[in-house]
Amino acid sequence: MSPKANPLPASQSNQDTLNRMSRLVELSVRLNSTLKLDELLNLIIHTAAELLGCATASILLYDEKQPHLFFAATSGADADQLRRIEVPIEKSLAGTVFRTNQSIIINDAATDPRHYAVVAQQTGISVHSLLGVPMRIHERLTGVIEALNKNDGIFTSDDESLLSIIASLAAVAINNARLVQALEHALDKANEADRLKNDFLNIASHELRSPLGIIIGYATFLREDSQGELSDHATHVLNAALQMRSLVEDMTNLTLLETDGLMYRTKSVAAQELLESARQEVQSLAEAKAQRLVFDMPEKKINVKVDSGKTISALINVLNNAIRFSPIGEQIILGAREDKDGVLLWIQDNGLGISQENLERIFREFKQGEPPLTRRYGGLGLGLAIARGLIHAQGGKIWAESDGDGTGATFKIRLPSAGA
Repeated sequence: MSPKANPLPASQSNQDTLNRMSRLVELSVRLNSTLKLDELLNLIIHTAAELLGCATASILLYDEKQPHLFFAATSGADADQLRRIEVPIEKSLAGTVFRTNQSIIINDAATDPRHYAVVAQQTGISVHSLLGVPMRIHERLTGVIEALNKNDGIFTSDDESLLSIIASLAAVAINNARLVQALEHALDKANEADRLKNDFLNIASHELRSPLGIIIGYATFLREDSQGELSDHATHVLNAALQMRSLVEDMTNLTLLETDGLMYRTKSVAAQELLESARQEVQSLAEAKAQRLVFDMPEKKINVKVDSGKTISALINVLNNAIRFSPIGEQIILGAREDKDGVLLWIQDNGLGISQENLERIFREFKQGEPPLTRRYGGLGLGLAIARGLIHAQGGKIWAESDGDGTGATFKIRLPSAGA
């Protein structure tokens, strides 16, 4: 069992957690602001060493051509000297983490039989305590991140959780940088470049959801469980994480802009099931803003003939828009009913509302209802354009209704009926 951290006063513990969450949000933003691999690696290891309060942090990556681990970056040591050392998958602590795909905490590393003494012999660094966690992309192991020699006390399960989040962010950033490097070498092959671009966006947006979800969850808990200045700080962390989540959604949407090239597999499905699936995807974002997602539809199934996955993606984009532009604590209604022209779905919010001149404009790419230089809400303005493309390609229709600024808005979607 991993050792537990010594109990701290509640206020100090909350403040320490808030500080760590703030640094993780900052790290996430900075990792997504550069694609230079060396810069990314140095940022990751120095942030890890600082947050964990240890002497050294290292990133070891897996070499598939000659199966072993190698030091890609390290703090507090000669990086060039370490890069020449091959760390075996067998009979090393880092190799154990990689081979078993499990974190380890060793607070007496020198006596552990798995300790690879060659590193210490060649660098002169004595290892007293070690925390190692795997780095993975889509369950594919890419390497290990290690923290060595805790400055004060021993490594704990809290340290393990923190380093696991850093490892998740690091794996995405490193993989993205590698993909972009490959993209630069393939600019003369347009089709290959497009594929790599889409891989980059898909992997980044998918893998960032998990650590961002953890940050949003912690920040929401702290905001609700704290008072005064600490609660205000937690709100700032939460808002930053929500903005990052919004950008992640827009990265996903970029890969769907050219809907003409998508394959649609239509089938009969209940409109209620589509709305429920979309609700589940955005529930955490709504809860972070204390918003309620309420259904208004009959119990009897209303069947439509659509591609389920792409229709759910369209609904998620409309729901994200409603959540983003609705105040804290508001209610958002998801409805469905049959009419003479098919099946009508709607998403109604009590948010900012839409002026008459913007009712059509908001469905254009990179457009929002606010001026671009003065807008208060994040995002690239792609969600509604994607939703329209996905719905129109299936013979459906989407439009917005609003009585003007400050009156909320209702987004309506008409889909082909599949009958009973």
